[in-house]
Amino acid sequence: MTTVLRASGSAEFLRMVPSLAGFTPRQSVVLLPFRGARTYGAMRLDLPHDDVPLERYADAAVGLVARVEGTDAVAVVVYTDEGIQHTRDGLVLPFAVEVDELLGCADDDGLRVVDALCVTPEGWSSYLAAEPELRPSAEIEPPAGGGLGDDVSGDQSAGSGLPTVDLAEKERVGRALRDLETALGDGGRERSGRMNPQAVAAIAMLENIPAFFESVLRTTEELPPYGTAALLWCLDRPLFRDVAIVQWGSDLAGGLRALGAQLAFADAAEVPPDELGDVLLGQGPAPDVERLRLALSVVRQAAARAPRASRPPALTVAAWLSWALGRSTHAGHYLDLVREIDPHYGLAMLFDEMIGGAMLPEWVFRRGPAA
Repeated sequence: MTTVLRASGSAEFLRMVPSLAGFTPRQSVVLLPFRGARTYGAMRLDLPHDDVPLERYADAAVGLVARVEGTDAVAVVVYTDEGIQHTRDGLVLPFAVEVDELLGCADDDGLRVVDALCVTPEGWSSYLAAEPELRPSAEIEPPAGGGLGDDVSGDQSAGSGLPTVDLAEKERVGRALRDLETALGDGGRERSGRMNPQAVAAIAMLENIPAFFESVLRTTEELPPYGTAALLWCLDRPLFRDVAIVQWGSDLAGGLRALGAQLAFADAAEVPPDELGDVLLGQGPAPDVERLRLALSVVRQAAARAPRASRPPALTVAAWLSWALGRSTHAGHYLDLVREIDPHYGLAMLFDEMIGGAMLPEWVFRRGPAA
């Protein structure tokens, strides 16, 4: 069954899409799962391309929507830079064949189609209209502030760039990291002899790793150079890096359990409990969104201030945090940065396979504020 909205209804709906997505999509297919007459969010996919068979693309796309809890209908919006073809028989909308395949898959899955719309630089139109008409872009411009108090003027890549840091700050962090590594020596054991007092203070922070990871979420200012160095040192060690991911994706108690499990595995090769691996794979209870955002802000700052060779661990954690927030485009960007520095960084390769396979955290398919 297809519900065709009036033009005014479709225009109002298109004005809402950027607010639901959190950005203004570009070169994208956006799928909006409905439950009755309500939609709670949006899923963005890259436009179909020849590298992936159309049937496989459509099946995967509709399959993702169908996983959203309680979904019984879907709307499709294509954002493309391609122009509309004007023929003697009327308008031909770009990606019409691809959208038809998507709608067919939705119907096969028992999903009602709410609307199917196309947004181009020339204007917008409907795939469902018997004779599509080009309507002006001004009709679908979102209200100031996106209607929900957020700026949605940027596209899906907006905000993924690392913060701008001057060279002097990078040098201070690099020097602090060298001092810290020298002070700790091999195996993370503090060396004897004269040491930089700031390095000694940083080592003191590392006496309780979970408490340190928790403290960086509470800071209202940028970490000082030695605090950033301490964080980079931890993230460069898989044992502590994985604790950070689990703890920021759960809570302090989760971090303590993760550290205990990691140490037990290192000492006696004990298999870590499933709940720790579940967090890493996006399974289990949904994390606190604000907690993930705070962690992402801290890790992005650390990556921006780190020496280039020391960036991959922080960038990889930033990729996981972005993915956990449902921002796979941002996650992919951070993994691209890792690949430029170290193409064989193990955890980044794992996350790249997850994102490339359209794997999303389980919690993004659940209704509610966390989703």
